[in-house]
Amino acid sequence: MANGRQVRTIEKVNAGAIAAWLKARHERNTLPASSSYWRIFLFVTANLVLLAFLVFDVPAAATAGDAASAIRSVSRAVTDIGKSGWILFGSAFVFLAAFTASSKIESARRRFQALYTSQIALYLFATVALSGLSANLIKRAIGRARPIQFEEWGAFGFSPFAGNARFESFPSGHATTIGALFMALALLLPRYRVVLAMLAVWLGMTRVMVGAHYPSDVTAGLAFGAWFSLFIAIAFSRYGIVFKTAPNGLPAPRLSLLRNVWPGFRARRSR
Repeated sequence: MANGRQVRTIEKVNAGAIAAWLKARHERNTLPASSSYWRIFLFVTANLVLLAFLVFDVPAAATAGDAASAIRSVSRAVTDIGKSGWILFGSAFVFLAAFTASSKIESARRRFQALYTSQIALYLFATVALSGLSANLIKRAIGRARPIQFEEWGAFGFSPFAGNARFESFPSGHATTIGALFMALALLLPRYRVVLAMLAVWLGMTRVMVGAHYPSDVTAGLAFGAWFSLFIAIAFSRYGIVFKTAPNGLPAPRLSLLRNVWPGFRARRSR
């Protein structure tokens, strides 16, 4: 009984300390978050999805079997990068390993690097997990028929809450994961954001090439995942975790990963 009370007391103290730490970090952030960018993002996304829906979905489904075998083979080989399992497992492992190591490291700099790495892993886990869960709920509610049923249902067939994977096409879950992951990487490594954006589009479109989704499914998934990453980064920036609020109201990395957090990686690259 005594041990149980001690454990509960320690848990309450730890929870109180964490809450006080988060409150203090939030109060130090005096810059307002951006209130206009999300409207621009939503407007552009809605138009791109609508254009894909009206212009590209039918031709893509009708010619899905005409793609060269080499293209289909490459697409099948890389499309599973959009599966969230490996990202969730990897980020959870890194978070636990880095956080545990931080309490045992004597060097202040290395302890900070371990803690910052654990925060990045937590951000990646939250981004991919929450965006994927939301996308799965949305696609079940919408119930769009997949391209495999194009001849029977067409590109605009819907059966909400069908409870069948054949009616869970919009938005693409793989594309959502890819959008979330690559937006997160673009926010963490802004120098490489253009390359990361192009990689995300190519990887997302492999879902069309393997006949699993329509172009509008992929466009919506990429945008939804990217939006989720940005939203969580804004929330993290309000508390100074991984990100800070830039003068334009958008999140920016608190530190350069390759210069301050993982300098050894940059040194090996420059050799």
